[in-house]
Amino acid sequence: MAFKFITLFAAFVAVASAGIVPAAPLAAVAQVEEYDPHPQYSYGYDVKDAISGDSKTAVETRDGGFVQGQYSLNDADGYRRIVDYTSDPINGFNAVVRREPLVAAVAAAPVVAAPAPVVRAAPLAYAAPAPLVKTAVAAPLVAGPAVVKTTFASPLISYAY
Repeated sequence: MAFKFITLFAAFVAVASAGIVPAAPLAAVAQVEEYDPHPQYSYGYDVKDAISGDSKTAVETRDGGFVQGQYSLNDADGYRRIVDYTSDPINGFNAVVRREPLVAAVAAAPVVAAPAPVVRAAPLAYAAPAPLVKTAVAAPLVAGPAVVKTTFASPLISYAY
């Protein structure tokens, strides 16, 4: 980061000495950011949107090189995904993911089917088939190829079939 400021400072000095840009105050050009050797923070948020159904949360804390946190969100398949994570210089990043149903399972009483009632039908009576009657059949109609007259015309070409 400091290299960028030094390079930028050198470029401004070169341009200013060339007379293209008037010289700017040096204090405004080279600002050094402070480095925190032991950063500490803690944050969290919670979103619950009744219109879209979006629901998510996140919490994270950091103390130096050690970070721990948790986030959760609703998946499209009806489960809530919850991720607990930690990160440190020795073990690296580790996450434990678990899923919980959004709607608790309803314990249903076992379904016992009642025995079907026995129904006795009357015996079937068969009738004799009707006699066959011969009738005259007209000759089948056979269709030939259809005759279609097609005409196409454009300003340059015209066809008639």
